[in-house]
Amino acid sequence: MSNSLVIVRYGPYESCGIVEHRTFRLNGLQAAFKENGYQTVLEKTSNWNIVDLVVNGECVYTCNIKQLEFGGDGKLDPLCKEAVTAVKNAY
Repeated sequence: MSNSLVIVRYGPYESCGIVEHRTFRLNGLQAAFKENGYQTVLEKTSNWNIVDLVVNGECVYTCNIKQLEFGGDGKLDPLCKEAVTAVKNAY
């Protein structure tokens, strides 16, 4: 469904000895959703290393943020493809 909302909840992760919220690994997810007509909203959570995708108040996909590719457009990242499929199946 075009212009449907996906809430991307993401937690902090450790990189170079520093734990904080970072969005670099979410770029591919955001690009993949945009390409498929979805709008995304980023929300920080306190759960370490986690990305949850929420559609209509229900968590439809979860993965480890460290397994997402750094930067990029998400086209070659298998987790981005899984995430888009999970969101499509939620509608």
